[in-house]
Amino acid sequence: MKITIINGPNLNLLGQRETGIYGRESFESYLDKLRRTFSEVEIEYFQSNHEGALIDKIHEVGFESEGIVLNAGALSHTSLALADAVASVPARTIEVHISNVYSRETYRHQSFLSSRCKGLIVGLGLKGYKLAIQSLIWAE
Repeated sequence: MKITIINGPNLNLLGQRETGIYGRESFESYLDKLRRTFSEVEIEYFQSNHEGALIDKIHEVGFESEGIVLNAGALSHTSLALADAVASVPARTIEVHISNVYSRETYRHQSFLSSRCKGLIVGLGLKGYKLAIQSLIWAE
């Protein structure tokens, strides 16, 4: 089984930025833990601060991965193009947000992606990625 984790803008700074919201662990450190936990799964990882690169990656892996774990960051709340990309591929997609977006600014309460995804995990920190991977495995 192959699962691709795609992180959007500013998530390359996890562990450094707004640690009170996002925690102190880098995503690369957490990714190592995920790969050890799910050793039977091929986990590919991609991060970009550019919307077009995220769309290109969804198009690339959406036909070969069984699942996508997508944290598009702030683009979740603004990008119809990303939502259309998710809808355009057969891979099951789980949307993840590290923070509880519903306890934050009201403009974060709307996601264009959610209706195109199989599921949504918010507010559970980096553990949301683990839960998303588990749900994709169990759905197989």
